Amino acid sequence: MTLVDLPQTLPAQGAAHLVRTLYPLVRAEARAEAAASATGAAVDPADLEQAVWLRLLERPAGQGPPPDTARWVRDTVRAEARRARRTARRERPYRDERTADLTAGLFGGPERAALGADQRRMLHAAVDRLPGPCARLLHALLAPGDPTYREIAGELGMSQGSLGPIRSRCLGCLRRMLAAEVVAPELRGKER
Repeated sequence: MTLVDLPQTLPAQGAAHLVRTLYPLVRAEARAEAAASATGAAVDPADLEQAVWLRLLERPAGQGPPPDTARWVRDTVRAEARRARRTARRERPYRDERTADLTAGLFGGPERAALGADQRRMLHAAVDRLPGPCARLLHALLAPGDPTYREIAGELGMSQGSLGPIRSRCLGCLRRMLAAEVVAPELRGKER
């Protein structure tokens, strides 16, 4: 059976047969088109494949598969690749105010850098006041090299499985300690 001889209706068995038959062609066309468009905006072949399957499913129920399926797949892949490139050229990243504030804190000049350094010093000072092994564990977790649990367990002489529960208890202790140090805000206006 060739691609042209596919059934004209898409019952459950026909649709499965259509997908099995068209899968290699859709995949090959999508990869070829993605490779051809690599010079401009990058197009993911998996996205192209998915778009082609979606276009096939969107065809009216009584219409069945296209008469010349190979040509239809080729044309649909090219059209979807053009659409994806056009969209990629027009899209601009969304600027989220919350992440903009965080990135500005990292790259926002000397004032923000000094504020961040001050906050890190305060955090390390609070961690130093923790009881027992908590200070050592949290300092190891805050290390600039971003060590793994295995490395931390080896450094502290603990089992790797106990790090998670101990970390949880230590963070709870740190939360309670910092909550006690935070001054409650004054009541103003309607709150009185």
